[in-house]
Amino acid sequence: MPDSTRDGVRGAYKAVLLSCEQLFKCLYHSLFFRMAAERLAEIPEADIDPNGVFKYVLIRVHSKEDESYVDIVRGYSWAEYHADIYDKVSGDLERAGGVDCECVGGGRIKHDSAEKKIHVYGYSMGFGRANHEVSTEKLKVRYPDYEITWANEGY
Repeated sequence: MPDSTRDGVRGAYKAVLLSCEQLFKCLYHSLFFRMAAERLAEIPEADIDPNGVFKYVLIRVHSKEDESYVDIVRGYSWAEYHADIYDKVSGDLERAGGVDCECVGGGRIKHDSAEKKIHVYGYSMGFGRANHEVSTEKLKVRYPDYEITWANEGY
């Protein structure tokens, strides 16, 4: 085979390899972005006890693959402290993989399922006041037929 033909074949081979490498990178990033988005979409944005007055936290769940995140509301009567909820929920999510969590605040929730009412208020001594407006919007999606209100007053 003449040198010019051999050089042409090598050049074409390198071009194909570069194209394959670029395609692989594109598919790889696309797959991980989709996996991150799907993983975040699988996390329920609100989970609270069915009745009572209890502490709640607003948690920001970050994807480890990209810059995406979702805010979630968790509130339970078993928690003595806001940190109890955060530690349990963040631990479970982080052990499942692919995410990091941060607590962006807390407060209290009064949930009356018989009256279909939820009131979000107060603050966390350890995490500060959650953005109750964000928390309320998450709860409205989970409880569309409820009257849901919020206030910054109270503890």
